Amino acid sequence: MKKILNSAAAYVDEMLDGLCAAHPEFYRREGADGRVIAGPESGAGGKVGIVTGGGSGHLPVFTGYVGRGLLDAAAIGDVFASPTVEQIAEALRAVDGGAGVLCLYGNYGGDVMNFDMACELVELEGIETTTVLVADDVASAPPDEMSKRRGTGGLIYAFKIAGAKAQTKASLAEVARIARKASDACRSVGMALTPCTVPLAGAPTFTLAEDEMEMGMGLHGEPGVWRGALKKADEISDEMLGLLLKDMPLTEGDRVSILVNSLGATPLEELYIVYRFVAAHLAGLGVEIVMPLVGRYATSMEMAGATLTLCKLDPELGELLKAPAECAFWKVG
Repeated sequence: MKKILNSAAAYVDEMLDGLCAAHPEFYRREGADGRVIAGPESGAGGKVGIVTGGGSGHLPVFTGYVGRGLLDAAAIGDVFASPTVEQIAEALRAVDGGAGVLCLYGNYGGDVMNFDMACELVELEGIETTTVLVADDVASAPPDEMSKRRGTGGLIYAFKIAGAKAQTKASLAEVARIARKASDACRSVGMALTPCTVPLAGAPTFTLAEDEMEMGMGLHGEPGVWRGALKKADEISDEMLGLLLKDMPLTEGDRVSILVNSLGATPLEELYIVYRFVAAHLAGLGVEIVMPLVGRYATSMEMAGATLTLCKLDPELGELLKAPAECAFWKVG
C-alpha cells in the first residue's frame, strides 16, 4: 500500500482536520469525536436542515457538499463504513432550527439502519425528521426493484436541488418532496479500470487484470454486470449511455443535466472524451443538455474509472439546479 498517511487509524480524523483548516468558511468539526462536519448555516432558525452521511473515501461526497445552498451537516464514518448512530444523531441536533431535518443519503444497508435509529433517538427529543434515499444506480437492481438500487451520482443532484429548496424556507414536507423528485429523475451507472485500497485493510478491494475493465461496478467495489477486455472510450460511453436510456428513455425536447464523474484516478482528459460522445448522442436525439458537470464529484479513493449520471429536468428541477450555492468543491451562480 502506497499512500500519503501517518497511520491508517488516523487517516479519517487527520483528513477532517485538514479539510476544516483549509476551508473554515465552509466546514467545522462537531460532535464528541469530531465526526460531524457542520456548515455556516447549520441550525439556522426557520430553515429545514439537511443532513447526509456515509463512509469516508468519496470526497467531495459526503462532507464536501456541506455549504451554502447545499447540505447543512454530514456524519462521516471510517473509509467505506457507516457513521455510528450517535454521530448521526449529533449531526441532526447540530442542524435543527425548529423547521425539521431531512436525512438525504445513499441507499446502503448500514447507513439506512443507523440513520433510522438516530432519527428515532432525536425524535424523542422533539426534533422532526424525514428521510429520502437516493437509489439511482441502474446496474444494481432492475427497474421493478428500484428500491434496492445503490445511490451514486444522483446524490449530487439531490443535494443541490434539495439545498436550494430549503433556502426558500419551504416546509420539511416540501423539501423532502423535491429531494425525492430529484432522486427519481436520476439514473447512473459506473465502470472501473482499477481497484482502490482502504487504508485499514491495506490491500486492494478487488482485482482486475491489466487488460480488463468491469461495467456496473459500485462505489465500494460492489460487483458489476460484466468483467472483460478493456474497450475503447466510445464503446464504453455507448454502453453506459445505453443502459441509462433503456431505464429512462429520452425524446426530442427533453432537458437533462449530465454528470461525467471520475472515481478518483481517472483524469479530466478521459472524462471529456466520454462527455464528447454522450453529448453528441443526446444532441442527435434532440435532447437539450443543461449545466453539464465533468470532474471529481463522487470518488472511490484512488479507483480508476468513471460514473455517468443523467438527471431529467422539468422547469422546477431546472430552476433549483441553477440556484446559487457554494462549498469548497463546487460553486453555482
